[in-house]
Amino acid sequence: MSDISASTRKFQKELNSGTSSLVLLSVLNRSPEPMYGYQIAKMLEESGPDIPMMKQGTLYPVLRSLEENSLLESTVEPSVSGPPRRYYKITEDGRAALIEWLELWKQTKKFVDAILKG
Repeated sequence: MSDISASTRKFQKELNSGTSSLVLLSVLNRSPEPMYGYQIAKMLEESGPDIPMMKQGTLYPVLRSLEENSLLESTVEPSVSGPPRRYYKITEDGRAALIEWLELWKQTKKFVDAILKG
């Protein structure tokens, strides 16, 4: 039984790694204002409380990776209630990537759904 749960965890991790970037770009594309990590995490949690797709611990490395690839940019601003916060917003390159990734997602979903349905 432990082999099944270990392989399931591995599959979930691999599945999440690609979709996390797509989800974060989409969230920041729809947001009228820059958002900070905890704010994004809470919004995702509220959107799918019964579907723990992205834990806070995995959120920040994905945000940093997207920024390193010029798909997001960030600024650090002081916070009245604690340490400074890093606010993220999508770049023009990020918007272009999002359009391409959404098309790839649709194609992948269509293919997987067709195979699973037989």
